[in-house]
Amino acid sequence: MPFSHRFDPTSLREYDIRGIVGKTLSGDDAFAIGRTFGSFVKRAGGSKVAVGYDGRLSSPDLEARLVEGLVACGMEVLRIGCGPTPMLYFAGVHLRTDGAIMVTGSHNPPDYNGFKSTLGGKPFYGKQIQELGRLAAAGDVVEEGKGSSRQVDVSEAYIDRMLRDYDGGDRAMTVVWDPGNGSGAEICQRLVARLPGTHHVINGEIDGRFPAHHPDPTVAKNLEQIIAEVARRKADLGIAFDGDADRIGVVDGEGHILFGDQLMVVLARDVLKAKPGGTIIADVKASQVLFDEIGRAGGVPLMWKTGHSLIKSKMAETGAPLAGEMSGHIFFADRWYGFDDALYSAVRLLGIVARSSEPLSATRAAMPQVVNTPELRFDCAEDRKFAVVEEVKARLSAEGANVQAVDGVRVLTEDGWWLLRASNTQAVLVARCEAKSEEGLERLKGSLVRQLEASGLQAPDFSGENAGH
Repeated sequence: MPFSHRFDPTSLREYDIRGIVGKTLSGDDAFAIGRTFGSFVKRAGGSKVAVGYDGRLSSPDLEARLVEGLVACGMEVLRIGCGPTPMLYFAGVHLRTDGAIMVTGSHNPPDYNGFKSTLGGKPFYGKQIQELGRLAAAGDVVEEGKGSSRQVDVSEAYIDRMLRDYDGGDRAMTVVWDPGNGSGAEICQRLVARLPGTHHVINGEIDGRFPAHHPDPTVAKNLEQIIAEVARRKADLGIAFDGDADRIGVVDGEGHILFGDQLMVVLARDVLKAKPGGTIIADVKASQVLFDEIGRAGGVPLMWKTGHSLIKSKMAETGAPLAGEMSGHIFFADRWYGFDDALYSAVRLLGIVARSSEPLSATRAAMPQVVNTPELRFDCAEDRKFAVVEEVKARLSAEGANVQAVDGVRVLTEDGWWLLRASNTQAVLVARCEAKSEEGLERLKGSLVRQLEASGLQAPDFSGENAGH
């Protein structure tokens, strides 16, 4: 039976396929992804694909149609069921599959869903996703085959493997966990039951409606509940996850948020004890404090492009033992497999805190203090966003400014730095400023605004800024 399918073009993103269920994403899309991705696997000489799904209400149906498409081109499909995205990545390694697909809307609102994939153990992204769309539209897939599917439970193996790397001894800490009703909730419950100490899990049932709060731990409002619970329990720290548990949020015992770059300082110092001189990667949005502290701890800091697929690829290329993003994606290749895993990162963090002579709050307070804006996202037409960044880069170069152009423009001045980059996934520009003082921050913001105005754009809304960290 001839096959041909056209995706809504907005659903084919840089790092994944994502859309609004019933509007830009459907069961037919899921089948087409299986049919076309299976063809990629077959043409690469493979035959085995692991599939998992998150706790969204639309995920079981999308997973069933995805499997149907994979089976239709002769794949052996290993269905690991509902769980966190990193468990699916683990299944790919543990079961030695040729590909893996996770049905997940990540931290998007409940009516969204999507697909994250790996092929041959590497991220499937960028041009490959566009190629998948092209092949589906052309009907360029392998001949229909007779595949198979079966349920495989890797959850116990995954939890066992994480616990093997817990190195905090038997110190009894008190920890609050908030999986945010996401797909990591059940694994979180089972994991903490086997860790030393006292553990309190809130929002610990998988519920795709996310009744307590939106599952994005990078937004301070979503951490208010765990901060209150940490105070109530007099806990040592609190750990939160996003909707599919590949991103982590952390609060210390005093209720202060450790942002992604601050958490990376803590993790990098520990990893570099075992891997002196190691390359540690962070994205362009990270604080200068992180890059300085990596160097101080004997590591080689590497600033790289934002995006979990891009970071994973750079890690493989450089042999970096650790990488992280401001968004809370943390990637361990030291003792782990190089993919972003919030549950595993939590296990490693607990080990560090348990072995430390001081509380996490003291470690955070001792870090160099800077003031910064939050990540500023503002609309810019799809056909203008990259051009604006190029215009700004050209003007700054002409002025002789100190510019790092790894991903957009990051401008270094005596006051600190400011960043302007185009989002790979939305029609927006992203900016951030960081300084050593409030006065310096105002000067940096002024410089950013002047550049935007020179390209015909209004200043972004700086409200809610100065989350000094």
